[in-house]
Amino acid sequence: MKANDQRIIIYQVFTRLFGNRSFPACSDGTLEQNGCGKMNDFSKKALREIQRLGATHIWYTGIIAHASKTDYSAFGIPANHPSVVKGKAGSPYAIRDYYDIDPDLAVKIDQRMKEFEALVARTHETGLKVVLDFVPNHVARQYHSIAKPRGVKDLGETDRTDVAFAPDNNFYYLPGQQLGGEVNLNDEVAGPYVELPAKATGNNRFDAWPNQNDWYETIKLNYGTDYIGNTGNHFSPIPDTWKKMLHIVLFWASKKVDAFRCDMAEMVPCEFWGWMIPQVKKKYPNVDFIAEVYNPNEYRNYIHNGHFDYLYDKVGLYDTLRGVVCGYKSATEITHCWQSVNDIQPHMLNFLENHDEQRIASDFFAGDARKAIPALVVSACMNNSPFMLYFGQELGEPGMDSEGFSGRDGRTTIFDYWAVDSLRRWSNNGRYNNHELTDREKSLRNYYARLLGLCNSEAALCKGTFFDLMYVNCDNWQFNAQRQYTFLRKEGDEAILVIVNFDELPTHVEINLPQHAFDYLGMPVLESVKAKDLLGGKPETISFTPERPTSTELPGWGAKLLKISLQTPNPAKSKSRCKKN
Repeated sequence: MKANDQRIIIYQVFTRLFGNRSFPACSDGTLEQNGCGKMNDFSKKALREIQRLGATHIWYTGIIAHASKTDYSAFGIPANHPSVVKGKAGSPYAIRDYYDIDPDLAVKIDQRMKEFEALVARTHETGLKVVLDFVPNHVARQYHSIAKPRGVKDLGETDRTDVAFAPDNNFYYLPGQQLGGEVNLNDEVAGPYVELPAKATGNNRFDAWPNQNDWYETIKLNYGTDYIGNTGNHFSPIPDTWKKMLHIVLFWASKKVDAFRCDMAEMVPCEFWGWMIPQVKKKYPNVDFIAEVYNPNEYRNYIHNGHFDYLYDKVGLYDTLRGVVCGYKSATEITHCWQSVNDIQPHMLNFLENHDEQRIASDFFAGDARKAIPALVVSACMNNSPFMLYFGQELGEPGMDSEGFSGRDGRTTIFDYWAVDSLRRWSNNGRYNNHELTDREKSLRNYYARLLGLCNSEAALCKGTFFDLMYVNCDNWQFNAQRQYTFLRKEGDEAILVIVNFDELPTHVEINLPQHAFDYLGMPVLESVKAKDLLGGKPETISFTPERPTSTELPGWGAKLLKISLQTPNPAKSKSRCKKN
């Protein structure tokens, strides 16, 4: 569903970890030691609770079969050499079979695709849409599909391995060179891992010597760009990799997947996306594509020429809000974020956490999830863009475990078998209630649910016009523009004045409202009007005029959403609301 019908709110969940209730977990533990969540753990009750949090979509991260150190050879699944797998469970971005479901996630391994199809159906029955990863840039070093449809050739199956580059090769090769480097390729049990000729590594390493900081467990896919011989792009005729990737996306779209989050999309030529996405949308017009793109200079290219629906707003809004929360950036810098993408704002996806970023509550970020509440309000309420949250974010999950391969880095592991403590306690063995949560965790989750619910119940937040008020408040001595931020949202006969406070201490503020805001938004001047704080629930009387500042009290690390009716006393109009399913 598009953003003008309903505000898209994506709940990203690391599938392997969500339903795992094993405790205590041991560092670098095996599947038998630490357990693993299953697709079946997403019961209708669990999905309804996620929907009640405000989600419209759920991104099941790590569904497609990827390399791991767990041996499933008894089920006909080839074992992976441990030297080219990160962690016991492996990275979900080292795909070993694009057409298969990861066996870790299935209760009955030989029924894993049917369990996925049931998960999709269950998700849709609860009113949520399904987002799935598409990993186009690289695959596991030992990629081999055992589940590909009849007639489909495997990646690399027809490659010429005697040349570094050929337009129809699926991989890049280093003829005559064996894979080496700093990575230990000799396992005590499995013996040496031999790759001859070596293939280029996934993070654009075009030699045979990757190190521990490289994506050494992956190999780079060839979309027709000659990085080795520097002969440019070879996009005509259409390269074989393009055709294979289109077939893969159509395969998953046929499973009723609603959207694809495209990993490291900017490492793949934009021309491919411009060719592939329209073909998918011709057959599945409601399927959305989300790009992980970090170069602002390429944003418009990937939207207008690549036909992406949404792009990560990471180096703009995320990085700025993180800096404001941590105290090394001014809240005034938020204005530049929307100004720099104002023409493409509906295409930007906002977030404060995902699997790549450190947890808000970690020692490496804010140390306390409450500190980011004002950032949450800005990210979720400043525009009509989709908003994404990461599972456990709503509980203040700190991500400070030493799980194994990933170490104690403030992130929730994507490489290890593990149980996330806050999620384990919230799930209560499938009962999904607050009984085992701390008061702080309960309060935070309730705040998220209330705020995200407002994003689709209040028309001004769902589809209303945005007006930044900072330019008339930067020199306001009764407003700290370094630590506070304010803006208006307006739709129909309703306006919402949003004010956030990044400081710990409560404060009194007085907000200047310019005449231009009233003219631009078509709002009447109200000398005295009753406003309701949508977060706190309390009414207050404020001035809503350019002649006199609007006075209010702000909580520490908090916000106010002051809703104002702009109706004249005469007409009795029904209140505007966003469309709901």
